[in-house]
Amino acid sequence: MDVIYAALHRRQSAGPVPSGEAAGAAEAAEVDKAGEAAEVRAVLWAHARPDDGLQHITVRSEADRVDLLVYLASRDLAVDQDTLSRAHVLIARGHQASPLMRRRYQPPAPPGC
Repeated sequence: MDVIYAALHRRQSAGPVPSGEAAGAAEAAEVDKAGEAAEVRAVLWAHARPDDGLQHITVRSEADRVDLLVYLASRDLAVDQDTLSRAHVLIARGHQASPLMRRRYQPPAPPGC
């Protein structure tokens, strides 16, 4: 099994939160981290194909990004594309197919960037 780290960076927010609402917004953001991670994980699973070799996904929500650990079944490199490229294709496919992910996150950078 191969493990790939990737991150999806958030798009810039629409604007500052009014000061009276800042405390409530911070509490809601903390509570929503688990929900956000579950949404990203669900999108990636929904758009995974059998040939991706996806085994498991771990998602952690941070202030400026979501961190991903993508676990893929190992393959013979002489026959198939490298694991980093497979992970990127999966993440890019999920990002492109999901209006929520396109609205919330910047497109994933290609491997090596």
